[in-house]
Amino acid sequence: MGRSPEMWLIVLLSLLASLSAEPTMYGEILSPNYPQAYPNEVNKIWDIEVPEGFGIHLYFTHLDIELSENCAYDSVQIIAGGVEEGRLCGRRTGKSPNSPNVEEFRIPYNKLQVVFRSDFSNEERFTGFAAYYAAIDINECTDFTDVPCSHFCNNFIGGYFCSCPPEYFLYDDMRNCGVNCSGNVFTSLIGEISSPNYPNPYPENSRCDYQILLEEGYQVVVTARREDFDVEPADSEGNCHDSLIFATRNQEFGPYCGKGFPGSLIINTQSNTLDIVFQTDLTEQKKGWKLRYHGEPIPCPKEISANSVWEPEKAKYVFKDVVKITCVDGFEVVEGNVGSTYFYSTCQSNGQWSNSRLACQPVDCGVPEPIANGKVEDPENTLFGSVVHYTCEEPHYYMEPEEGGEYRCAANGSWVNDELGTELPKCVPVCGVPTETFKMQQRIFGGYHTKIESFPWQVFFYYPRAGGALIDEYWVLTAAHVVDGIAEPSMYVGSTFSRMGHLENAQRLTAERVIVHPGWKSEDDSSTRTNFDNDIALVQLKDPVKMGPTVSPICLPGTSPAYEPSEGQLGLISGWGRTEKRFNVVQLRGAKLPITSLEKCQQVKVENPKARADDYVFTDNMICAGEKGVDSCDGDSGGAFALPVPNVKGPKFYVGGLVSWGKKCGTYGIYTKVRNYLDWILKTMQENSVPRQD
Repeated sequence: MGRSPEMWLIVLLSLLASLSAEPTMYGEILSPNYPQAYPNEVNKIWDIEVPEGFGIHLYFTHLDIELSENCAYDSVQIIAGGVEEGRLCGRRTGKSPNSPNVEEFRIPYNKLQVVFRSDFSNEERFTGFAAYYAAIDINECTDFTDVPCSHFCNNFIGGYFCSCPPEYFLYDDMRNCGVNCSGNVFTSLIGEISSPNYPNPYPENSRCDYQILLEEGYQVVVTARREDFDVEPADSEGNCHDSLIFATRNQEFGPYCGKGFPGSLIINTQSNTLDIVFQTDLTEQKKGWKLRYHGEPIPCPKEISANSVWEPEKAKYVFKDVVKITCVDGFEVVEGNVGSTYFYSTCQSNGQWSNSRLACQPVDCGVPEPIANGKVEDPENTLFGSVVHYTCEEPHYYMEPEEGGEYRCAANGSWVNDELGTELPKCVPVCGVPTETFKMQQRIFGGYHTKIESFPWQVFFYYPRAGGALIDEYWVLTAAHVVDGIAEPSMYVGSTFSRMGHLENAQRLTAERVIVHPGWKSEDDSSTRTNFDNDIALVQLKDPVKMGPTVSPICLPGTSPAYEPSEGQLGLISGWGRTEKRFNVVQLRGAKLPITSLEKCQQVKVENPKARADDYVFTDNMICAGEKGVDSCDGDSGGAFALPVPNVKGPKFYVGGLVSWGKKCGTYGIYTKVRNYLDWILKTMQENSVPRQD
């Protein structure tokens, strides 16, 4: 039969009351209709709860329930923590007059359930049960199989608390203790570290963190012996429950435990820091471990190079070592624009060398310097060992010395010649060799029309009207009476007059200084001069003369007897001087003249009405040359009397004399004997030398 709405309301209110009920310290539980007979088909549950930290003492003072095997029909059941603590049925009486309880339970939990069930029929009238409960204090430290504290358990009414031995601390879970063994930092270069309490058993349930922190440039090296290691062995699956771990920034060693620890451990960390972690669990403590460490300087690699030498030479280089790296010959280190044969490098804290960007590289001699009147070939490269060759502009220049053409890039960064060293060769003008040979078929007064190529040494003095001989790219030789009193004569080389009387393709020469021989005597009136002794002068040029087909110097005489002029020897003269009655203003002329005795010149009648024949001075510094109808004359003064260089094949000439004076044109003329002044010429040129424009 169904329940009325009023019954459902009563059940609901009972349920809500049970849900909102607060834990109580005691209470009573009675079977339905107690002490009257309980009804059939009952299934009732009582949820009992006392405050946290307490257990429950449940005891029955009356029990009268249908008896059945295993209490299968009617029963009262006690459940705590999901486990059945007891099942009751039948009729019970007190155990003694002083103890009215027929059954009791002590539950170490603060909650339990009491469940009463009856089946559909009872053969007799059973009155059920009466039970009471009360909160009791439980001893958590002894009443449970699992000890709640890792070390010391302290019970109090309604609860317990855990405590730790000295030097231990309580974890946040308030149950487990551990040793405060973290935060130790070791900074000395050598030291020893051991587990807590070593060699006594290490603490359980602890984590010990150590750090070795050395200055930069040192790496930590750890050593440990097998006999100094005693830690709980790994389990059957190889897991370490107590373990020792070493860790650097980039590497980890371990975990080590039990027999997994090597007999002798050496850890080279290659780092200045090392973290050591020792972790233990709650079981099986051993004596622990002890290790030693030291700082070893960080090594730097030795870099092998065929182009450098390291000093000092070591098998191993470490932090703070300094080496001098010297480049082998022909190599250098370049920093910026500065080159050096060595540099210093320091082993740094990171194991790298300072100045590592520097390296010995082949010396670069750079582009070879040019030389005047010559050239240097373009080298394939300008590095150490390279070879270049200089050449001169032939046939107008030759190299001096002859072996000075080849240069090699030396270890000092200079181009070096075996004979000259770093000095550059000189391209010296070829002297005395005309481009065209002077030819004349007959001797005629005034000479023969010729080209400048036959007399490339010929210098034309435009003012004063005269001649001279080019003997060097910076020097002109002429007669003293030509330049006496004239500081800036106007001179040209390399051309003859044109038909219109103008120079063509000529080089103009500018005088730096005029040097007259100190033995020359100046006179106010040149028309009355009768003494032409020492009639020789030098003109130094500001700029060098460029040689070519129409311009080249004539050689100076040598010192051997072969250069002594002799009678009958033929020489060449050239110039734009007067021919018969007039000046030649159009064409250069040349002639061949024989050398004769001074007596021939002395016998010539005087043409100058202001002088007597006996007044003229004749000395050993003079040469007489010419024959009737062939002679130098006015305007030719200072020009060269060219004689063949002895013992040389081919046409080559030296300046044997300079046109000086004569009593009468067209007869015999006097020439300054240049050989007698050779020392003065060379000394004057040397003392007034001009650096070559290479």
